[in-house]
Amino acid sequence: MAGSLDFKTHADQACRAADKFVNIYYETMDKRRRGLTKLYLDTATLVWNGNTISGHQALTEFFEMLPSSDFLINMLDCQPVHELATQGQTTVLVVTCGTVKFDGNKQRYFNQNFLLTAQVTPQNTVWKIASDCFRFQDWTS
Repeated sequence: MAGSLDFKTHADQACRAADKFVNIYYETMDKRRRGLTKLYLDTATLVWNGNTISGHQALTEFFEMLPSSDFLINMLDCQPVHELATQGQTTVLVVTCGTVKFDGNKQRYFNQNFLLTAQVTPQNTVWKIASDCFRFQDWTS
């Protein structure tokens, strides 16, 4: 039973972190885009509709060239990633789905997956994006 309680503790921590993170991420994306890269590790990778962007400078340039946006999140899911898979690093998988309207474009469905890692200091824990995968969801008729 102790193992299941430990998993529940980690799952609860993951859910709290994911909820806070998603609110911060999409508000920053929509309203303060210049600050978005602060949420990423320096070594983070973004895969945007199959195109890979790596490194802080490349991420900054990519986000600055995107039109202004209005994201609406319809679904959020999360789970802790087992420490054996992450070499002991506290990591959370976050999955979101929703709609986004980029200025000058039609509203589209998307899904986005994040791997967040805990950056622990004596004062607090900050969650940073290690990996981010964004994809538009286009439905066939």
